[in-house]
Amino acid sequence: MNVQDQICEAIRERFLLRFWYPRSQPDDRVVEPHLLGFNSAAGTLTLSAWQISGGSGVGFRPYHVNLIKNFVVTDERFSGTRIGYNPNDTTMSRIICRI
Repeated sequence: MNVQDQICEAIRERFLLRFWYPRSQPDDRVVEPHLLGFNSAAGTLTLSAWQISGGSGVGFRPYHVNLIKNFVVTDERFSGTRIGYNPNDTTMSRIICRI
């Protein structure tokens, strides 16, 4: 199963993801994945997720999938969407999967 399929499965089943991300504050991140799609501006496959640890703190963040390293789908689940989640995210030109 490729990373895109693993992310979509984690979104469907509401599993937390853990990975290393190099942008802004390079660090290990733990996130609640909400949406995967192609970013309109960058044209890259992008994960929209609620960050719960690592990096610059708690909140929604976009992650360019090609920059994600040491990707793991954990066995921990999250309960659902967070306040501020937009399932019709207009920054995405095409949505692959979402909660």
